[in-house]
Order: sequence, then structure tokens, then C-alpha cells
Amino acid sequence: MEKARPLWSNPLQFVFACISYAVGLGNVWRFPYLCQMYGGGSFLVPYVIMLLVEGMPLLYLELAVGQRMRQGSIGAWRTISPYLSGVGVASVVVSFFLSMYYNVINAWSFWYLFHSFQDPLPWSVCPLNANRTGYDEECEKASSTQYFWYRKTLNISPSIQESGGVQWEPALCLLLAWLLVYLCILRGTESTGKVVYFTASLPYCVLIIYLVRGLTLHGATNGLKYMFTPKIEQLANPRTWINAATQIFFSLGLGFGSLIAFASYNEPSNNCQKHAIIVSLINSSTSIFASIVTFSIYGFKATFNYESCLQKVILLLINSFDLEDGSVTADNLEQVKSYLASTYPSEYSAIAPQIHNCSLESELNTAVQGTGLAFIVYTEAIKNMEVSQLWSVLYFLMMLLLGVGSMLGNTMAIITPLTDSKFISSLLPREVISGLVCLINCAIGLVFTLESGNYWFDIFNDYAATLSLLLIVLVEAVALCYVYGLRRFERELQAMTGRALSWYWKILWAVVSPLLMVGLFIFYLSDYILAGTLQYQAWDASQGQLVTRDYPPYALAVIGLLVAASTMCVPLVALGTFVLRRLKRGDTAPVS
Repeated sequence: MEKARPLWSNPLQFVFACISYAVGLGNVWRFPYLCQMYGGGSFLVPYVIMLLVEGMPLLYLELAVGQRMRQGSIGAWRTISPYLSGVGVASVVVSFFLSMYYNVINAWSFWYLFHSFQDPLPWSVCPLNANRTGYDEECEKASSTQYFWYRKTLNISPSIQESGGVQWEPALCLLLAWLLVYLCILRGTESTGKVVYFTASLPYCVLIIYLVRGLTLHGATNGLKYMFTPKIEQLANPRTWINAATQIFFSLGLGFGSLIAFASYNEPSNNCQKHAIIVSLINSSTSIFASIVTFSIYGFKATFNYESCLQKVILLLINSFDLEDGSVTADNLEQVKSYLASTYPSEYSAIAPQIHNCSLESELNTAVQGTGLAFIVYTEAIKNMEVSQLWSVLYFLMMLLLGVGSMLGNTMAIITPLTDSKFISSLLPREVISGLVCLINCAIGLVFTLESGNYWFDIFNDYAATLSLLLIVLVEAVALCYVYGLRRFERELQAMTGRALSWYWKILWAVVSPLLMVGLFIFYLSDYILAGTLQYQAWDASQGQLVTRDYPPYALAVIGLLVAASTMCVPLVALGTFVLRRLKRGDTAPVS
């Protein structure tokens, strides 16, 4: 007899799994950046609208498909139509690409977490040079946090062409990160269901602690004012709406097959509509909550840098012109500068290059996202806090939990279709399948621990999923409504859950969400085409800063393969199914 499908112990476990998967690093390091770039508080207007017309309906669609078909992404879409198996295959390929590089972030979090127990924190001061006569030149030109990230953590090469060797310390951290993921998914829903309680809830505890600390920091209000001050003119910018739609789409983890896999372990009568609303609201609320925490710390950092800049200028003027201590303050600095420039023009012009233009606004305007925000900006703020080791441990523990929670969903999206396959599951037990998936991903992931690894990480992060996911979810919505039939699915959903599908969901599934997907797909496609030669940011150690370089031809070929590998699954599998059916029909045709 066929084994019964495993189930979540209770509906709460399923909700926690979805929250743990959806609430990830993007909520902490992408959403605050978008708020900063696109109008502060006014960005919430397009964000909430896109949540209602795109995020919530598509999340409900994926959960409903998984719960109804009770299979992973490949099996679910094959049930809807044999020609649509490629949609599931594409989801697995994208999840595989994501798993290859995403766990490297968890490896970096482990690396920083281990170093957080040192006093002082290793990124708080520049190391001495080889002669021990001064500080390291690269560190002095950059900053101690940038130096620790680019030199000590990544040991980054000057360009993508110079691969360098594997950095054994990050490689060991990557091995540890994959071992942790394997232990969490070892028993399927039995083990994952217990882990998600921690990966979903503990980050909120850390965020709340950080909020209390952040609001008490000097200058926190400057950051919060900056965040909540709306720039209404940004609402007329199409990119504001496009980025709001994109953030909702990727933040919920649509198209990877993880949500379909999670929902396939539900009881058929489960109220997936209610859970879709809960998960999407919690996910978006977390983004806003994390932004408040981020901007309070951002305000502290900006104020600290601004006041440090003022103190350096004041000290320079006092020493250069032999002024009395306390005679120059932040309030009268501009008047003193004007007086000295007019009274002692030659002396003032000699030191003018050393007098920096200190501006709180320019400090707050410095927009950073991704690893730059997580491992440079945050560490810059943490090193200036009292008991900095404690705040560092808490922050990187939160990063690790968010990362592991998302990785559980990514690996589940790969493993569920494999274990659903009768052929594969008859040959190998679930534990071995899970182990092989983790081992293969870990082995390929060692590429990202090379000296050029961070450049390859950026390629995968920028190009492995964007276009592919938009195409996958567009095909999902169209296939369900127009191939399988919206009325048919509506009847089955009502029979399964006992609840009728409202007109709101039907209109969004059939018309609004697909049109939005088409719009986003065209935008990204045209953006890639109009961008011309693709470029990347390389670290120049001699200048202590990032410089822009063109990707070499082989890197462009890899980018093309990443995009094609998943997007082409949909038409190729459909074509293969069509050919196989024609051949079978030919074989069974009667001989005249």
C-alpha cells in the first residue's frame, strides 16, 4: 500500500513554517533601503496596494494549489496539466540556484557571530601594518568595518577574473550552515515543524530588544524622522510602484515551490485563505517593524558620524589657529570658519582641504542594501554601542535564524518533488535524498568562498531568480484560471474547505495579478536590454573603495545560462511532453 502523506501536527505549525520561510533577510535589509530610496513614509502607499492586489492573492493561489493537489511543485502542476510539469521543474531549478548561494549568507553570519565574543570587536579598530609603525593602509583608506568585511571575511580579489583560492574559514562556516539545515529537515515535517517555532519567533524577540535599544540611542529620532517624512513626489515615479510590487513578490517567496510544498502537508479541510491573509500581513508588518529598528540605528550611526566630523573640524581649527578650548562649537562653527577665512586667508587655504563639509542630511541619504547594510552599516553602528559584544551576538543570531528559516523552505521546495517521485523514493530513503541535496549544494557553494566568490554571489543574487520567478508565477495564474479552469478549481476548493471563493480572489487571480506580472516581466526584460554592458562593483584595495567594472564574456555567459536554465524549463518540458505523446500515439496506432 502507498504510504500516507505526512501532515503538520497542527495548523499553527504550518503558519509558523510559512512565516519562517517568508520573513527573511529581505525584510531586514531590502525594505528599509526601498523606503529610503522611494519616498520614506509615502512608499507605504504603493506597498500596501501591491500587497492587496498582488501579494495576498498569489500567496493564496499557491497555498490552495498545494493543499488541493497534495504534491510538491512538479506533481501539482503535472496534475493540472501534463504540459505544465515544466512550471514545477522551473521552480525546483530556481530553488536549487537560490540554495546554492543563500546559505553562504548564513555562513557569513556564523563567522561574524563567532567573532562577536571578542573584546574589542575585531571590526572596531584597524589592525597594525607589517612594520607595526601605524595602521594598515587599506583599512585607513576604507574603514575598520569595510576592511573586516572585504579583507578579513571575503579576502576579496580585485576582480572576478582573479579567482584565488578557497578561504577555509568561510568554507568551514558554510559546511556548518549546511549541517544545521540538514539536521532541521532530516525528518521532514516532523523535524521542520519543531524547528520553525524557533526560526519564526526568536527573530521577533531580538527585533523587539533592538527596538528598545535603538529608540534610546542618541540620534535615533533623526533616523525615524527621515523614514516617516513622506516625499509625495515619489508616488509619481513609476519605479516606486515597480519596486513595491517586486518587494512584495520576492518577500513572500512566490514561485519557488516552497509554499506549494508546505501546503501539500496540510489537512484538505485547512482554511488556507485565512492563513494566506495572516502570513502576508505578518510578513509586511515585519518589514515595517524592521525598518523602524533599522532607521533608529541608522539615525544613531549618522548622528555619530556627523558629530565626529564636526569634532575633527573644530579640533583642526583650534590647533591650527591656537584658539581657546571651547571657543568653537557646533553652533558657531560656520561663523568661525567665515571669520578665519577672511582674517587669515593664506593660513586657512592651507588647511582647507582637510576641512570636511559635515552634513547630517548627507549621512542619512547614504542608501545601502543587502550585505553592505548587514555586514558594514550595522556593524559600524554596533561597534559604537555600549556592551557592543552583546548587541553583535543578538544581531547575528537574528540574521542566522532568519536565514535558516528561509533555507528550510528552499530545501523543502527541492526535496518534496523528489520524495514524491515513486521511482526516487523507492531507491533512496528521505534522509539520504535530503543529505544528497545538502551535500551537492554545499559542494557547489564552495565557489562563493573563493576570493572572487562575492562577485559570483552578486551574479546569482541579481540574475538567478528575478525573471524566472515572474514567468513561473504568471504561468501559474494563467494555467490555473484558463487551463485547469477557475470554475472547476472553485468547486474543488469549496468541496475541500467548505468555503466559497469570493469574487475578490477570482478577479485578482484571473485578471489583475496576471496583468501585473506581465508588466513587471516587461519592465525587467527592458531594463536588462537597456542597461547595455552589465557591470559589477569590485573592491579596489589601493583606494579602499568599490569601483565599477564590466563583466567579462564568460560571466555574461553564466548570467545568460542562469536565466535560461529555469525559464526554458516551461516551454521545453511542454514540447517534450507533446513529442512523447505523439510518439506513444504513433506506437499504439492500429496497423492497417
